[in-house]
Amino acid sequence: MILLCYGTRPEYIKMLPVMEEFDEARIEYKVLFTGQHTDLLPARARANIDHELHIKEGHNRLDSIVGSIMEQPQIWLDRGLTHVMVQGDTTSAMAVGLAAFHRKIPVIHLEAGLRTYDNENPYPEEFNRQVISRLASVHLCPTNHDAKNLRHERVEGDVYVIGNTVLDNLRKKDLKPSYNNTVIITMHRRENHEEIPDWFIQLDRVAKAFGELDFIYYAHPNPNIQVHLDKLETVNVQKALPYDEFVEQLAKCRFLITDSGGLQEESSFLRKKSIVCRKKTERVAGIGTFSILCPTSNDLYRCVNEIQDDFVPPSDYECPYGDGYTARNIVTVLRTFEK
Repeated sequence: MILLCYGTRPEYIKMLPVMEEFDEARIEYKVLFTGQHTDLLPARARANIDHELHIKEGHNRLDSIVGSIMEQPQIWLDRGLTHVMVQGDTTSAMAVGLAAFHRKIPVIHLEAGLRTYDNENPYPEEFNRQVISRLASVHLCPTNHDAKNLRHERVEGDVYVIGNTVLDNLRKKDLKPSYNNTVIITMHRRENHEEIPDWFIQLDRVAKAFGELDFIYYAHPNPNIQVHLDKLETVNVQKALPYDEFVEQLAKCRFLITDSGGLQEESSFLRKKSIVCRKKTERVAGIGTFSILCPTSNDLYRCVNEIQDDFVPPSDYECPYGDGYTARNIVTVLRTFEK
């Protein structure tokens, strides 16, 4: 029996295809909700939870996540637990992986091998995923580049290239890309928090300069973001949408401006270009064709100017992050354990 773990909306979105495929393949599993995001998860994400952890409030949020998870041993009392699967690079994923490692339960890392090799970018995700790689027994990589990183690092365990599960959701929805005048904006990453005022000022200037485009910012509920929303006078500020509604808008937009990792994958699958507002990205497979790196707010105008008239990716370039059948590939990998 495999324990599937998620605690944030992105983790749930990427774990959902795994649960659906496991149900179809009759692979036994239970679900652990680590409690990192309680306000962004849809109701259905909480419907079939077998274990739920509680994050205590403290002076440092990251300390609270790690400490709370390590101090709740009840999740390990299930008999027949053979593996633990964690997704991505959140602090809760790292803490659950470490707790499993302490109990000698093999860890399966979904979305393994992504790297910037800079612990400050992204922070704390780069550190988290490197820790998980050092303790995991099975590494499920989205791309060959990610697998190459792990082999170079000489990690222990088995390395597989399977794609990214987030694309399975889009394949099932069968969304047809189109291009309107909307530019979707998301920005929330911790390493950008101190520079959010500068980003918002530049976003508003760009929105004024390119008046023929409709810039829509879907605001993250983090207080570090909310306190600066008044700087967006021209940008249309809206509440974050439920996932299904958001991807429908993504399929229709002209391009997007984001600091999200998952959106770099989803947008490329939907034939959209993205301006990535980060100093470094671990999704390097799409750089130059599906994405443009925008390391500082002062680079934003240049990037928008570059992409506005060249917003359709070349037709001969396929999405580098998979074909939407990743969960099926995972089941194939797990079946090899049974032989």
